[in-house]
Parts: sequence; structure tokens; C-alpha cells
Amino acid sequence: MTHVFKRAAIAAAILSAGVAAHAETITLKVHHFLGPTSIQHTKMLRTWCDNIARDSKDRLQCQIYPAMQMGGTPPQLFDQARDGVADVVWTLPGYTAGRFPKMEVFELPFMMTNAEATSRATWDYYEKFAKDEFKDVKVLAMHVHGPGNIFTAKKQIKTMADIKGLKLRGPTRLTTKLLASMGATPVGMPVPAVPDALSKGVIDGAVIPYEVAQTLKIEELARYTAETDRSENALYTTVFVVPMNKAKYESLPADLKKVIDKNSGRELSAFLGKTQADNDIPGKAKMVAGGHTITVIPKTELDNWKRASASLSNEWIADMDKKGANGAELVHEAQALIAKYTK
Repeated sequence: MTHVFKRAAIAAAILSAGVAAHAETITLKVHHFLGPTSIQHTKMLRTWCDNIARDSKDRLQCQIYPAMQMGGTPPQLFDQARDGVADVVWTLPGYTAGRFPKMEVFELPFMMTNAEATSRATWDYYEKFAKDEFKDVKVLAMHVHGPGNIFTAKKQIKTMADIKGLKLRGPTRLTTKLLASMGATPVGMPVPAVPDALSKGVIDGAVIPYEVAQTLKIEELARYTAETDRSENALYTTVFVVPMNKAKYESLPADLKKVIDKNSGRELSAFLGKTQADNDIPGKAKMVAGGHTITVIPKTELDNWKRASASLSNEWIADMDKKGANGAELVHEAQALIAKYTK
């Protein structure tokens, strides 16, 4: 009888240990480059973290580190996710120029309609054409921001002639090429560096969406905003990615992998894009309250900008052809996907 009790006790202990291990809380380290009051921190990433906590019955938790608190620079974030320095990051593929060329298609001039539709398209395109570029991580989402504007410190922009010679910050390789095509002197830099560069006169202005401009206090550093006619496709946009460390994902129990999978993909991409773009409204209001002169560039003038930058698409297509991809097909597919989701 004693042996029976011993065996039962051992079995109970093993079961208890298994339950305890199964119920162990796993905390994901989430890293990004914007501040703790940014919409990316307080709503976009926070909502994702809340959702995985809910769906895992609190077995999955997050610790979000803003403003590069875990060290490094914004261009190093992707590799931090790849290498396991962080478990999840939010960053721009374009911060490492030329590394993710297929995803650049959405950053071509006048490609984007609106952020929600284009974010859905970006996810579908990634799944069909660009998985090989991100094979070292588990991609949770791909999205874009709302229409980009040109903020300048001292000179109002009404026509392309006003852009000539201005030192303007651009976020990615293709956006700096766009600025150069219109006569600007492009300066590539991550967005956290913009306030200091503007205040010291290193740059004359920057292209940024309204929602990020308010986070950077651009209303205090610049006087003029040039926004494009919103009935036209956006001047430019930027692709963002949310990669997860692959080994961390693979180490999760099967049921927690399902939680991550449920909270990944097209719908997360659309949520992130729409949330970021919706914050353009209070961002613009802050510029108005700050006394900015806002100039809307009409279609007639934008046609000049389109003609000046038209060669960029052809150059990108040629570059992709050299890499063994059909560049024209990729442009066509991206445009078709955007059109599919644009209402």
C-alpha cells in the first residue's frame, strides 16, 4: 500500500510541476525608438501586448522599452530582434538601406492611398513576395504611416522651385531619392535625430507625417508645413515592420504560439497603420495651434512633382531586375493590392 501511495505522490508531483511549467508567465521584451508618450508606445504596441495577455490568460506579458532604452541605435533594432537582444521590436526596414529591397516598392513616390488599405496590401505583398528578406525573424506585422508632409523652419514651400537647395531629412533610401529628384539636398537620418538637427540648422526641414511631428515638437522647431492634396496618392510613406525573435517564438508552447499567430498578420498590420494615421488629426491640430502656416499643394503642382520623380520607379524596377526579381511585376502587384483594399 505504501508503494501505491508513493507512486501516486510522484505522479501528483510530476503533474503539478507540469501544470506549473505550463502556467509560467513569459515576459517579452519589446523595444522601439520613440518616446513613452508616443502613440506607438501607448496604443499600438500596448494594445498588442494587452491582447496577447488576454488571449493567453496572462501567461504572455510584455515589458515595453521606449526610446532605445535597451541600448543601440534605431538602425540596429531589426538585428536586436534577430539576435535575441529584444524579443519583439518596432522599426523601419528602410533604416538599413538596400537590405530589404522588395519591400521598398511601397515607398515609391505617390504609391500610397491611405494607411489602412496600404498596410493590408503591405502584409499580403510581404507574404507573397518578400518572406525571403525576413527569413531570420518571425514577422508579426507590416504597416505604413499616413501621408507624409514637408516641414520647414524658415521657407514656405508652394512649388517645387521652393524645394531647390533645401537640406531636407528623409527616412529611407527612396524618399531621399525623391527629395533629390525635386531639387533638395537630401539628408538621411532616423527620426529621433530630427529635432536636434533642425534646432542646430543641420537641416532646413524634414519629411514626416503629422502624428510623428507632434511627438518631436516640430511645431516649436519649424514654421511651415506643406501637405499634399489628400485626394491624390501620398507624396511618400514609410514601411514599418514588427519582427519577433524566431528562437523565442519557437520556444513557446504550442498554445502560446497560437496566441501570437492570432495576434499577427493582416489585421494587426491594418490596426497599426490606421491607428498611426488617425493620430495625424491631433498632430495637425498641434501644428495649427503652434502657428504653422500650412500650404496644401494642389494637384496641378503635384503633377510637376510626379513628373520630376517618375524616373525613380523605373530605376527601382531596373534594380530589382538586376537582383533577379521582376520589378515591373512587383510594382503592378503592389498597386493592385492597394487598389483592392482602398475604399
